[in-house]
Amino acid sequence: MKSPEPATTAAASSATTNAPTTGAPTSSAATSGAATSDSAERAIAERNLCGLVGALAKQIEGHIRERAGSLDLTAAQAVALRELTGPMTMRDLADRMSCEPSNATFVVDRLEEQGIVERRPHPSDRRAKLLLLTSEGAALRERLMDLLTEASPLARLTSEEQTILNELLTRVVR
Repeated sequence: MKSPEPATTAAASSATTNAPTTGAPTSSAATSGAATSDSAERAIAERNLCGLVGALAKQIEGHIRERAGSLDLTAAQAVALRELTGPMTMRDLADRMSCEPSNATFVVDRLEEQGIVERRPHPSDRRAKLLLLTSEGAALRERLMDLLTEASPLARLTSEEQTILNELLTRVVR
């Protein structure tokens, strides 16, 4: 990703060179300079936040991969198990996994082969299937959830801090 600083610096120097050289700057030039400075600061702050969110995502992905491996699961299978909180359609699972339905189908096919998930007819949509954990899958999910919460990158935060972070991220995402 290209850093916004060079463009911001150019805009700031342009504002400086366009200001009158004799006398005090006009109020609109002063306002424009302040707006440019505020805009530059916001751009830098946003870039920093994006970097932090990305770094946290990488830490969480690594944590999931490590914990999943200890249960002979792929990271995608672990995410699917984490998100299977009850009966749901493949589309619902794909949305929760933040992936395409075809990718979720591939993951669920492997979980079904292992006897962890089963597909059942949807009660009101004959085209859809409901995904359910088998008793073996429910026990595996419980072990996975214990492992995922153990030494999680988010465990560095108190419960109150996690609640605040959740509220802030929810506001941004929605």
